[in-house]
Amino acid sequence: MGEVVGARRESVALPLPVLLVLAAFAAAVVAQGGYYLPGRVMSWLLVGVAVVLARPRHNLVAALGGVLALWALVRGLLEGDVLSGVPTAAAAGVFVGAVLVVAQTDQDQREVLGTVVAGVGALVGLTGWVAVVFRVPSWTTVAEGLLRAASTLTYPNAAAAVMAAGVVLSLVLRPTLLTAGAGFLLCTGIGATMSRAGAVALAAGLLVLCLSWGWKRTIVAALPPLLGAVVAMAALLPSMRVADEPKPLLAVGGLVAGAVVALGLRRLGRFALPLALLLAAGGVAAALAFADGLATRLSFSSPDRAGATGAALELVARRPVLGVGPGNGSFFFEHSNQGTRVMRYVHNEYLQVLVELGAVGLVLALGVVVVVLIALWRGRGTPLWPGALAAVAVLLVHSGFDFLWHLPVVLVVAGLCAGLGFPSTRGGKVEGVTG
Repeated sequence: MGEVVGARRESVALPLPVLLVLAAFAAAVVAQGGYYLPGRVMSWLLVGVAVVLARPRHNLVAALGGVLALWALVRGLLEGDVLSGVPTAAAAGVFVGAVLVVAQTDQDQREVLGTVVAGVGALVGLTGWVAVVFRVPSWTTVAEGLLRAASTLTYPNAAAAVMAAGVVLSLVLRPTLLTAGAGFLLCTGIGATMSRAGAVALAAGLLVLCLSWGWKRTIVAALPPLLGAVVAMAALLPSMRVADEPKPLLAVGGLVAGAVVALGLRRLGRFALPLALLLAAGGVAAALAFADGLATRLSFSSPDRAGATGAALELVARRPVLGVGPGNGSFFFEHSNQGTRVMRYVHNEYLQVLVELGAVGLVLALGVVVVVLIALWRGRGTPLWPGALAAVAVLLVHSGFDFLWHLPVVLVVAGLCAGLGFPSTRGGKVEGVTG
């Protein structure tokens, strides 16, 4: 199934298992990230069928993922409800399954696959921008008086995570009008979410890309879409405050102008740097003009998350080894003069796993991460490796700030990106997935 087919030798066909994983990605994107049961089941089934058809060989990634899934079921059983462990077990399976299926593709197929991932992420960014400009309630959320893009995922931070991973991946793809446009929409989409964690994770991914791909190449590739996004965001800001009337003509003009910058900056030669500095200064000026509305998003203070973290650490102190059981991590805390608050998620997946599955579960989860990173290191030298490594870094960093592992869309994207950087596949033979 890994053959190149078509009327011309340049055309590349993706194997059916890979198409099913992409279908799981698309299904989760339109089904609110796959957070609710129908979206979860659809994602699980599609990835499960893909694994059955791909028949990947046994390896350490699959083994550790299987042990983690089994531990979640056992902890549920010990708490008297084995079904409570099913979501965690399925989440581990979705991630590992996506990794193993993508790892069987060859380099031509990976280039196409990476373009599709970036393209779908760009659509997420575009729908988020549209939702803010035209005030689409189901695709936006209101926070501190700002309308934040949530896209079809309906959760701004998850949308930002998916798009940030797509940004760093898009930068290492073959430069075309399509990939350049996708990179611009991805960066603009992240800005529209106003996600602080998304910005931090993107910065971490760009740093990893600088170290693995080279500073000069990264800066040259990243500057056009980032500056284009600055232009687009400067025109979008007046529409983001809920108290103000939206300004669609300004926003559309800014989006078009930003696209022109993103697609044409490299062609300006010696004029590119002065224009870049001018655009950056303009972006700063626009942000300062709306500083009163952006103040809460520019601060890393989050009383609710701090309170939930404290409550989570108290639960860990009570049951550090085995945890409280899957699905039992509810966090109660006092919030200034508003009385007792409760949060279902601690907004830190590593701490969430520690609370629910204990030190045993956290060690197993980190074991999966370490094995994936080792396999990624073994794949260095392949064309997409720097972007794949940076995308995985984006999601690992962002997972420390949000409940991303509870959304299949993030797990599928993580598996897709990781698999793209694994040792190359030729002639249907997997050359090494840490086995």
